[in-house]
Formats: sequence, C-alpha cells, structure tokens
Amino acid sequence: MTHLPVTLGQFVARNPQTPFGLILIGFVVAAIGFLVANFATRSGTIARATFKEAIRQPVFLMMVGLALLVIGANMYIPFFTMGNDTRVFIDCGLQTILICALLLGVWTASLSVADEIEGKTAMTLLSKPINRRQFILGKYSGIVQAVLVMIAITGTILFIATYLKVGYDQREAGTSQDPILDFDLPFPYLVPSRWISALQILPGVVLIAFEVSVLTAVSVAISTRLPMLVNMVSCFAIFVVGHLTPVLVQSTFQGDSLVFVRFIAQLLATVLPSVDMFNMSTAISTGAPIPGDYLGYSLLYCLAYCTAAVLLAFILFEDRDLA
Repeated sequence: MTHLPVTLGQFVARNPQTPFGLILIGFVVAAIGFLVANFATRSGTIARATFKEAIRQPVFLMMVGLALLVIGANMYIPFFTMGNDTRVFIDCGLQTILICALLLGVWTASLSVADEIEGKTAMTLLSKPINRRQFILGKYSGIVQAVLVMIAITGTILFIATYLKVGYDQREAGTSQDPILDFDLPFPYLVPSRWISALQILPGVVLIAFEVSVLTAVSVAISTRLPMLVNMVSCFAIFVVGHLTPVLVQSTFQGDSLVFVRFIAQLLATVLPSVDMFNMSTAISTGAPIPGDYLGYSLLYCLAYCTAAVLLAFILFEDRDLA
C-alpha cells in the first residue's frame, strides 16, 4: 500500500492545473447527451442512420488503420531529441489523429449531405415528418458522433502506445527500464512514470475533438451548396488559414503594413475559425500542463462556432431546390 500515495502525489505534483477528472466527466456527459438526442428527437433518427453509415464506409476503417499504422511505426522510430522522444511521439500521434479525423469528417459530410442532395435522396427523407433543419442537425450530429468514436479508438491506442513508449525510450537511453505493471500490491497496477506520461495525451485528444467538431460544422454548411471536391478544398484552405490567422494578425501590427492588408487579416481572423487555439504542440514540447480554464474557453468557442456554422447551414439549405 505504500506505492499508492506516491502515485497520487506524483500525479498531482506534475499536473496541478489539468482537470483530468472533469475531462472524463465531460466525456460521460457528452455520451449521455448524444444518446438522449438520438432516441428522443426526430433529428436523432437521422443522426443514428448517419452514424451507422459513417462507421460502415471503408474510409472509416482506412483512417483508423492509417492512424494506428503511423502510431505503431513512430514507437520504433528514433527522433534524436536528447531525451524528449516521448513528447515528440505524443505530438506526432495527436497530429496523426487530427488529420485522419478531419479527413473522415469532411469526407462523410460530403457523402452524407452533398451527395444526398445531388442524388435527390434527401427528398425522400424530407417527405416524412422531418423538416430541413432537423435534417441538417441530424446529419451533423451523426457525423460528429462517428468522428468522436474514431478519435476515442485512436486516442486509446495512442495512450497505450505512449505507456509502452516510456519504457522503450528508457531502454534505448541505457537507463533502468520501468516495468509495465507493478505487482507490489495484491493486484497489478500501472507504473507512475508511464501512467503520468500517457495522461498527457488526454487534453490533446479533447482539443482535437473540439477542432474537428468546428471544421465538420463548416463542412456540413458548405455541403449544402457545393459538391465534394469543392468542399474538401475549401475545408483544407480554412484549416490552413485558421492556423495562420494569429500570425497574420500579429505580423500586420508589427510593421508598417497597409491598412487594406491589416483589414483583410482581421477579417479572416473574425470570420474563419481560429483553430490554432486548439493546437497544444507547444505545451507538449515544453511539458507544460493544460489549464482547466483554457479547456473551458476552448469548449465555449467550439460550441459558439459550431452553433453559428449550423445556423448558416440552416439558411443555405432553407431555399435549396431539391427537385
């Protein structure tokens, strides 16, 4: 029993500001909310059908397999970071999950919304007691649920891989390797050094879920008017510019930039989603904890922008000719 206080003490000392308990509670609340919405609302019927369609399509298994392949390969690739291989491994794993989740969300939105509108199958759904707003809301909810399931699967694999990566790096560095499990108690439990390193991915997974939810809402709005190829190119451009807007705005105020250039930079930063706020690469590279306040503000921004994008989708789809 002497190891448990040490484990909790190390956990609290190294992660004083990251509310891991609240993150887990948030996951449970979100899961319950999706279940209630799926079975208690009319849009939930469309959400369930969209979710099943999304996880059955080959691109879902392809993206999950690609993420697992990259994570597994990175476990054995030396990064030559002078003792920080685990942090770089976590950063690469989170970026892999982000890219695969974005591809899945944009692809599914294009297939589930744009193709159904172009193929006239949306008229069949709207001929039932379901209006256009419920159609859009159900589609978005189903796509987000499929993407979150993928993030949960790949995030779990990354957690396990990070737990194992700590011991692998210790062996490569020639230091004493921590055991995978500690058997000092009557039952085996996780080793503190491995467990604490693996927990660093949890805030990153949460921020990835926020970012993908925002860009999926944007993709659904674009899909109501534009076909798949234009949708994917537009979302890619928004993703790139969204990560660059803070730098663009800051650079326009540092030099003698033109008023027009400054106006365009501020306009892009206002209209487009500032997805760079969901990027935690700097925190991972420095080993800094993610404060709970930052996660809370990110959640509020995610909910506000998702609401605005879905409302825009309502407007764009309201007078769309389906005949």
